[in-house]
This record gives sequence, C-alpha cells and structure tokens, in this order.
Amino acid sequence: MLSSPVCCGLYMPLAFHRPRPSRLAFALLLAATSAQAHVDLDLSYVDTGGAKYTRFKNWVDAAVGGSPGYAFSATDAAFMAELDGDASYCTLAVQMVEQQVSDAEALIAMSQRPAVSYDSYLEVGDMIRDLAITYDWCEIYTTAPQRTRWANYAEQAVWNVWNPNNAEWGGNPFPWSGWSINDPGNNYYYSFLEATISWAQASDSTTWKNFIATQKIPPLQDYFALLPGGGSSEGTGYGTSHMRLFWLYRLWRDAEGSDPSASNTHRDNSILYWAHATVPGNDRFAPIGDQARVSEPVLFDYQRRLMLEARALSTDPTTRYIASGWLNRISVDQMEQGFNFRHDLLDAGSSSAFPTTLHYLAEGTRHLFARTSWQPDAWWISFVAGRFEQSHAHEDQGSFTFYGEGTWQVVTENIWSHSGIEQGGEVHNLLRFDHNGQPVRQQRGTASSMSAVRQMDGSLSVHANLLPAYDGQTGVNAWTRDLSFDANGLVVDDLFSIDAQTTATFQLNLPEAPIIVGNHVHVGALDIEVELPEAPTFNLIDWHALDAGEFNSGYRLDIGGSNSHYRVILRPVDRVFADGFEGDAP
Repeated sequence: MLSSPVCCGLYMPLAFHRPRPSRLAFALLLAATSAQAHVDLDLSYVDTGGAKYTRFKNWVDAAVGGSPGYAFSATDAAFMAELDGDASYCTLAVQMVEQQVSDAEALIAMSQRPAVSYDSYLEVGDMIRDLAITYDWCEIYTTAPQRTRWANYAEQAVWNVWNPNNAEWGGNPFPWSGWSINDPGNNYYYSFLEATISWAQASDSTTWKNFIATQKIPPLQDYFALLPGGGSSEGTGYGTSHMRLFWLYRLWRDAEGSDPSASNTHRDNSILYWAHATVPGNDRFAPIGDQARVSEPVLFDYQRRLMLEARALSTDPTTRYIASGWLNRISVDQMEQGFNFRHDLLDAGSSSAFPTTLHYLAEGTRHLFARTSWQPDAWWISFVAGRFEQSHAHEDQGSFTFYGEGTWQVVTENIWSHSGIEQGGEVHNLLRFDHNGQPVRQQRGTASSMSAVRQMDGSLSVHANLLPAYDGQTGVNAWTRDLSFDANGLVVDDLFSIDAQTTATFQLNLPEAPIIVGNHVHVGALDIEVELPEAPTFNLIDWHALDAGEFNSGYRLDIGGSNSHYRVILRPVDRVFADGFEGDAP
C-alpha cells in the first residue's frame, strides 16, 4: 500500500489536451468503457421517462450551466453521464474531482493535511467516492498523468484511514485517533467503508478488495447479526446513517456478486423497524438518541433514502410491499433537497401495505413501538430497554414516549432543545435516582432486558428489568418497569429498591405546563393519574426558564412520595370522561 508522498503536478484543462468529442461519439466511447467499468453499479432500476429522473437531470443540468445547488457532487454528474451519455456531465465531474485533488496537493506541498482528513476522516467516503466513480465512469475524459495523481491521493487517503498511527501526507506524519475504524455500529465506519469499497472497485485493487472481504465485511455481518430486529444502537437520529450502509451493500453486491446484507435479518427488519417507529401522523419518528440534524425528529430525505435502499436490497415480497406502503404514505413523498434527488431514482413501488401487527420489538436494540391502529388518529408509544453502548445513545433505558391526537403528549425534552444532543436521564421519561442529591448515572456498555412482551385482546403488556443499566452504581438495588397499553391509555408500574441515601423520582417531560388537581394531572389531551399509598408530591420544572439558551420550551413534572413503587396511568381525556371520571373537564 502507498506510503510515499502524494505527488503533485501541473494541471491544464482537458480541452487543451484533446478536442471535445461529439455527444454521439462520447456516448459510444462511454458505453464501451462502461462495459468494462469496475464500479459496476446496476442502474437498470432508473425510469428515464419518469418525473424523478427529469428532476434529477434538471438538477445536474443547472450545475453544468454554472449554477450548482447546495452539496452538488461529482457523483451526481457521473451518474447523469452513465444515464444520458452527454459529455458535459463527465466534463463537470472531472473538473470537480480535479479541484479536490489540486486543493489537496496544494496543502500537502505546504506540509499540511488535506480536507479529506478533517474531522477524523468523516467526509472521506463522499470525497473518495466522487473521485472513484469519476475515475472509473469518466475514464476517457481524463489523462494518464491526471489519473496517476488521483490514484496516489486516493490510495493515501484510504490507507491513512485504516492505519491511523502511521498516517501521513507528503511524507509528513499526520497520525489521528482512529475513531471507530473497528466499530461497525458507528456512522463514521460507513464513511470509511464507502471510500474503501468505491476506490477498491475503481482501481480494481485485489489488495483492497481482499481487505474488505476478509477484514471489514465479516465484522460488519457479525455486528448486525446481534441486531436482528433492525435499527441502530446509535438511536434513530444517527441510526439514519444506515441509508449509507445499505447503499454500500448494494455497491458491493452489484460489482462483486455477493450481498453482505443477506447473511442476517437486520436489513429486512429495518424496514419493519422504521414502519413501526414512525408515528401515526406519518411525519415524525421515535426520538431515540441524539437528534443532531434537527432536534424534533421530523421525517426528512434521509429516512426516505434509508427505506429506498433497504427495499432495493430486499428479496422478500411482503417486506418490499411494507416498505412501499411506508414510502407512499409518509409526509416526504419525494426528496426535498437536490443533493438527494439521485437517491430518489430508486423504485418506491406502488403498494399501500401496512405491517400486520400493531407492535414491534426490535431484537438487539430492544426498542419497542406500539399503536392502537394503523390510522392517522391512533395513539402510539415507544419504549427503550436494551443495549446502551454507542456515543450517540442516551441514558434513556426505561424511558417511554406517548403520542396521540397528532402531537407529542409525553416525550423527551431533548426534542425541544437547541442542540438535540441532551443525553442525560434528566430529559427522559423514567425513574431518576438521586444518591446524596446527585443523579445516579446509567452506564455505557450495559444491556437492560425487555421480556414478556404480549398482546392479547388489543392490550399490550411489557416487562423490563432496568437494573443492569446502572451496573452496580451506589444506591440502586432494583428497578423493574411494567407497561400496559391499549386504546384506553398507558399504565406504568415501577417497582424499585433503593438505599437510605437515595430517592426515586418519576419523571414526565411534557410539551406544555400541566394542571394538577389532587392526584390527577391534566395536560394536552391526557389525564395522568398517580396511584400511591401516600399522597404524591409534584414539582414542575420549566426547561426554558432553567436554560433559555438550550431549551426552547417544555416542562418536566417530577412525581415523588414513594420509596418502592409508582403506578401512573396516562389516559386520553375523552376516555377518562367516557369511563365516568368525576370532575370538570380541564
């Protein structure tokens, strides 16, 4: 593998080296070259007579005309060259990649590291994929010296990713942390793989292909075999990075003839995961883990791409129908941003199918989702009790979310934060244990258990043991949480054991300030009843008043008064009065 400096050289525009061929001549040359392409991506799924193709073509044509949209990529241009055959698309792709390499060479010449290495090589996948696809699909519009320079740069970038202690640029050492190069559950890993797979194929490198096949794909398959129910241990925010994971499976499958995703059920079950994780309004999803793009988990192009990629890989007709049903009913019925138009070329199908069950437990992540029906006016819950391991995961083991009447009723305060990365247990709907006045923290590397998930006669019951999340932390000796959920509401039963220096507080994070009447709390469309042998205590936290710079709105209701057991009943107000609740409507 490359260890010598990336060479630098003078670049002259290609028009000075050779006359531009006619569109027909270029199309013929491109077709001949593509037949030998190493990045052998199957594009037969593209409907070149459809509206989404026209929209993508217009997006690329604008860039060719000198007005590229935000995040336009050389890959976009190279795709159009493959689909259309016009030389102008490859001309643009080559110019963009040449600029990337020239900029890198200039920094290297000054003994600096290039942009591809920034932020622990986070963008290496996008940048080297642009280079690799252009290098392969637009070969006839590059020169031999140019291709040598591109290859040297790409080789060094990919080598540096996997050899962080010995990374270098231009003969100068530039070691880096090696963050997540051996963690298939982390979103950075997929960027590293994208750079390596795309360059391995473009360069037809036996060394890199063997490296991927023997050292990188097996750990990936082993890891996701532990998450057979789909989803991500990073949560639903960063877990959207599986859109890239599924694309990499497809890239490898089409060129190498084997599909790494076929070795376990994670791929197909991620379709079920996201179908159930989406709220009945079909515009939001369960807020699990960091939500860094936007704090409130509103469906966006990324979730649509994830489902499109998973559907493209799946070979199971029923699962593909469910994916189509989801794609055809969510609020994002087509990509919103131009840089995602290329992904919208994948076939969404025409099905309107729903999953056959009202609840789903994702084995591995132990994320649970349940609803009263598949209609938009249904009530819905999510619950977390499983593995707590990734850096973007939260101290939310035992936490739940309650959605109904088209809005969040009880939800993590994180979605009302400015950053979207408030990870502490204080912002979640769980028991907060304080030892000598300080919160007892859940510990990474632990795994709670969720068992006895049963649905009978329209009612779902769940039992979870949350003690493992505390991994022997002082003050907490036991905590189990039982949920019962049906059309009449949600019942939460907590049994716990604590020492004399520890208190247990039942937390509810609410979108608006509640009205407290006796042991009843009225908020939004909910009546919340607290059943304790003793009189419960209530304390209300206004998050915005607490920290206006971080929290936009929201309240936390702290319920106290017990040293062993809480029972809290959350019911839609219309159900409360239908059952004969005495009192005035809130």
